[in-house]
Amino acid sequence: MNTVKKDIRSLTKEQIRDFFVAQGDKAFRGNQVYEWLWSKGAHNFDDMTNISKETRALLEQHFVINHIKVDTMQHSNDGTIKNAVRLHDGLIVESVLIPTETRTTACVSSQVGCSLDCNFCATARLKRMRNLAPDEIYDQVVAIDQESRLYHNRPLSNIVFMGMGEPLMNYPNVMKAIEKITSSEGLGMSPKRITVSTSGVSKMIKKMADDEVKVKLAVSLHSAIEETRNQIMPFTKSFPLPELREALEYWYRKTKSKITYEYVVWKGINDDKKAIDALVKFCKYVPCKVNIIEYNPIDDGAFQQADPTVIDAYIKALENAGIVAKVRRSRGKDIDAACGQLANKS
Repeated sequence: MNTVKKDIRSLTKEQIRDFFVAQGDKAFRGNQVYEWLWSKGAHNFDDMTNISKETRALLEQHFVINHIKVDTMQHSNDGTIKNAVRLHDGLIVESVLIPTETRTTACVSSQVGCSLDCNFCATARLKRMRNLAPDEIYDQVVAIDQESRLYHNRPLSNIVFMGMGEPLMNYPNVMKAIEKITSSEGLGMSPKRITVSTSGVSKMIKKMADDEVKVKLAVSLHSAIEETRNQIMPFTKSFPLPELREALEYWYRKTKSKITYEYVVWKGINDDKKAIDALVKFCKYVPCKVNIIEYNPIDDGAFQQADPTVIDAYIKALENAGIVAKVRRSRGKDIDAACGQLANKS
């Protein structure tokens, strides 16, 4: 009977050590394999050159490494790179490398498709097919780190979970990936260089605070008026603004970490004084900063770029209220690097 081989990267180091002991080998062999899988990023068992051929054959017999494959890579004139990433089951997600003069940011996906229904988002038009496993998230980061070194002569400096999917709807796997990314046995990156962006899943924001997660938190707000927010992101009816506000206050109380609000301004939707005043008021509840984002239209539909004078009015009102606000220009426009429009952070 054909049995499906287990992905070895779903095992802990201890489980890999136990496997070798059960095979009559030394436990330390598990440490070697674990290092190849994570810090050395082995794509297959034959990459593990300091391990005997017999041991590699044994691993091949029992396990697989379901590594991602960068299917296509698009290069923008501004240095942005968009990857179409093929998963072991043939499904595709996207990741984006966004360079500036001082840093390189990886914008990574956490789901195939998305659980949510934001009307302005291209990914939301794809139903959620499945969550990404921790190793599939990790692989995206490794691939972008390699691209950053190759094309920009420097290692990856920041990660944002702003690609496909709602990270907090895949919480356990996202947290396991972050654990590996920040571990000295993985990529050794500081959690402070990682931003998890949510559309406002209140109970999971509280869970992040309770779990003492050290990453930064960003919230795709887009309106501080309930009715408008529900129009832009219908699922937010389940996470009303008072509930979101309470979760963010809880987050700040527990972590003392400022929140970033991601805020796109659209013509005829949230481009009036009432919308500006509501945002300024909402920003006063919890220490925060605001990224006003230039929208990259996905079609000729209802969501269109606002007039630049409205963007200026938002920035002026926020700054007058003592709130740090910046405009984020869309990156990689010539290659349609969608998640890049949210990822150019400072």
